[in-house]
Amino acid sequence: MPMVIRKLFPVIFESRREILQSINWQVRSSVWTPPTDVYETEESLIVRVEIAGMREEDFEVGLDNGVLKISGLRPDVNERRAYHQMEIWFGRFELAVDVPMSIDLESSAAEYKDGFLMVVLRKSDSKQVRVES
Repeated sequence: MPMVIRKLFPVIFESRREILQSINWQVRSSVWTPPTDVYETEESLIVRVEIAGMREEDFEVGLDNGVLKISGLRPDVNERRAYHQMEIWFGRFELAVDVPMSIDLESSAAEYKDGFLMVVLRKSDSKQVRVES
């Protein structure tokens, strides 16, 4: 299962997801964002990413300063082909999700199964987001 990595990210990832996507489009248009659901239960904040064709070790998952960052590389098959329709994205992907509550990283987890990466961030009772580098 992918581990939630605790490390510092550049200042850009402290911005809202919309800003990150805008910068990706303008500066690095080869980076794409997979479909993502973010929802909350009484105990957790859940981030579910639809990203088929990956392995658990292909993901990088990190939390820093209230921003969850998920990235990886979905490889494409190297063969010549003439597309009639092309809707499946390959290559480097990134997404950033604001985490507006205190999180207990020790009891949080990430799991990849059936084409979905599920990150479960357990809520903490403290007022501060616990982040270790």
